[in-house]
Amino acid sequence: MLARLTTLAQELAGAFRPATVIELVARALDELLKPDRLSVILLDAETNRLAVTYDTHPVPAHTDDPLLQLALRRGPLAFPKDVREEARRRGAELSESPASWLGAPLVAAGRTMGAVSLSSERSGTFGKAELTLVSAVLAQAAIALENARLVELLSSAKREWEKTVDAISQAICIVDAHGTVRRANRVFAELIQTAVTAIPGRPWIGLLPPPWSDPVARAIADPAASPLELRAGDRTLWLTVIPMAEPGAAVLVFEDQTDRRRLQDQLIQSEKMSAIGQLIAGVAHDLNNPLASVVGFSDFLAEAGEIPPSLAEPLQVIREEAERAATIVKNLLSFARRQEGERTPLSVRALLDSTLALLRNQLMAHKVEATLEVEPGLPDLEVSPNQIKQVFVNIINNACQAIASDAPSGRIWITAKRLHESVAVSVTDSGPGMPEEIASRVFEPFFTTKPEGAGTGLGLSISQGIVKEHGGRITLETPPGGGATFTVELPLRPEAARAEAPPLPATDAPMLSILVVDDEPHILHYMRATLESWGHTVEVASDGTYALERALAGTFDVIICDLRMPHLSGREMYTKLARQDPRVAERIIFATGDTVRGDTLQFLERLGRPYLRKPFTLAELRAALGHARKQPA
Repeated sequence: MLARLTTLAQELAGAFRPATVIELVARALDELLKPDRLSVILLDAETNRLAVTYDTHPVPAHTDDPLLQLALRRGPLAFPKDVREEARRRGAELSESPASWLGAPLVAAGRTMGAVSLSSERSGTFGKAELTLVSAVLAQAAIALENARLVELLSSAKREWEKTVDAISQAICIVDAHGTVRRANRVFAELIQTAVTAIPGRPWIGLLPPPWSDPVARAIADPAASPLELRAGDRTLWLTVIPMAEPGAAVLVFEDQTDRRRLQDQLIQSEKMSAIGQLIAGVAHDLNNPLASVVGFSDFLAEAGEIPPSLAEPLQVIREEAERAATIVKNLLSFARRQEGERTPLSVRALLDSTLALLRNQLMAHKVEATLEVEPGLPDLEVSPNQIKQVFVNIINNACQAIASDAPSGRIWITAKRLHESVAVSVTDSGPGMPEEIASRVFEPFFTTKPEGAGTGLGLSISQGIVKEHGGRITLETPPGGGATFTVELPLRPEAARAEAPPLPATDAPMLSILVVDDEPHILHYMRATLESWGHTVEVASDGTYALERALAGTFDVIICDLRMPHLSGREMYTKLARQDPRVAERIIFATGDTVRGDTLQFLERLGRPYLRKPFTLAELRAALGHARKQPA
């Protein structure tokens, strides 16, 4: 018997599951006492309810069985005989009873966790000796059950901890005072590309990238120095060190800041672009004023018809170069201008021509030849010009860079043709092409194959969004052997509005009394000379304050006024005129060399008055005068 109890004790020492403990105890009691029936009930820790966990009888007992309840509440008890009478004396009524019965509770750390009931059909089977034996066995069993419960709690806590920390987006690593990793979550395992089960017990210094060793060691030694920035390839992380009670032990928290840093970089880039836009506005204004004089005087001399033959060609060169400079400035203004919500009819050829003009220097620098082929008779598109231009700038720029990365020179073919109810513009390059796995991701935000600092990965994703907003689509084809073709399909616009009547010829235009207001003397000179040559009466003013006095005192049919002037601007002059004499204010035609700023555009569009963008041609000046209406004095 002693040997069996010793064996049981050894078996229970290695049992950490309640079912295993009960199985060992039941087998031992069956071998030692040979009961006819053995029943065990246990308290379920999760539900806090009793449940029969073991019963040798074919029909299992219930938790409210009187003998089991007696063993649970009044045991340990042994009834060698007269079981029914003994049970009744202790407050339990039995409908049926065995010849002999023994019961005892399972108690550990002062907590009752269940009971065991043994019965026999032989009278006198269970007495004091058997009760002592059962009590000894159950004492060991109760300790084993309590240990099993604690182990389960520990395992459950471990699982909950793992699930909790694995759900955290930050990479977490706990190190002890000796620099050994105790625990880590799956995000940390993914960060260092090591199985999470292979991390505990290893020194942290051997797990992290070598460049991190010194900064992490300093942060552990001085947690107040964190958070600090770490780099891993194209990823940026912040390390925060949280000290633990044990000196030198700490929790290392790595937070991936890559996307946030990219967004910050995009914000900085956006602010730079905004500043560049303002710079372009100022530069354009300063350039457009002298260009207006050059273009105006060249037009004036060409119309005069008194140019000596030897000067005809130089004058033509001056005019063409001035127009070229004006086109460059206009393209810069158009690209920087923010009027994304405005959609206007636009010629496909004009759009692509202006885009190529904008990228001309870059294409020349990379020795890339771009050819444009537009199908004749293509209808205009209803688009936001600056947004669609941004799309083609991105695509052509990417094609140029792809060629430059593979060869010293190359070609780009741009074709535009009608495709069902849309216009399809294809951009094909002679570059190296791209594998399928890259081609399938080019429209993903932040995806880029360019080195760090050379690209944001947003150009094509933004372009795709712009095209979709216009009701179109953008696709990519990468044929074997190299090269890539981006195709942008844009829906045709509804039937164009009826064409405007052409401006009246100069000879048919009524003679007008005109006040020209501008702070540039050369512009005043050529405007006076041109308008007087057309037969108009002209007065000029170089100051807004003086011009306001003349406009109120005179009877001018038209007032051509520059927007940006010192002292009193064109906008301020209009406001004062509208307040003092609205009829005179309605005769203003504005001229401006800067429409990049949204408030300028809104002001001009709100008034609905004709306006001239410097440098303007004489044909545009005639058209503006044709819209003017003579007001009574």
